[in-house]
Amino acid sequence: MTPMTAARTSIPADRPQLGLRERKKIKTRTAIRDATYRLIEEQGYDATTIEQIAELAEVSPSTVFRYFPTKEDIVLTDEYDPLLESELRARPTDEPPMDSLRYVLKKAVALGMAEDAEVTRVRTRLMAEVPAVRSRMMESMSVTSHLLCQVIGERTGRGPDSFEVRVFAMSLIGGLMEVSLYWAQHDHEDDFADLVDRALDVLEHGLTPRAE
Repeated sequence: MTPMTAARTSIPADRPQLGLRERKKIKTRTAIRDATYRLIEEQGYDATTIEQIAELAEVSPSTVFRYFPTKEDIVLTDEYDPLLESELRARPTDEPPMDSLRYVLKKAVALGMAEDAEVTRVRTRLMAEVPAVRSRMMESMSVTSHLLCQVIGERTGRGPDSFEVRVFAMSLIGGLMEVSLYWAQHDHEDDFADLVDRALDVLEHGLTPRAE
């Protein structure tokens, strides 16, 4: 297997600069994730323990649990949710919601692939292959859904708990989850950004008959 690339801890110039305490937290989370991916590469997901992760990351097991309640959370979490929220709020208020989402997701995918493309591949492979990771992913969708409902509600003048907003947000999240699973199940052969764009086309326009 090829060596895994580590997720970067530096903050690009176009992102808000963080304080020392938050940078230290990101550094610790990144060290834990990097250790996890390295161990998974060497011995597999099931054989990797929290104690091994803590030792390799040079932190205590309690520190690992403080940052990540479960081993699955180490695989699934990243630093991009706050970025997505801030980018969506920064889009022009008269821009159609789907156009805003397309722009922001395209930017997020490009950033994620540029910073840690190999980690992204490993994460999606684990989502597809490890039932515990996939199950935890389903549980964590509610957090992202809540974030999206808040922003989409603001941009459309609807309540964040309204039926239409909730259906739209969960449809988007479910579509993006399927993008990740499809990409992994097809050996990451497709362009990930293209799959995201195709998923947004389906959400925006629905299914159209295939040309004969």
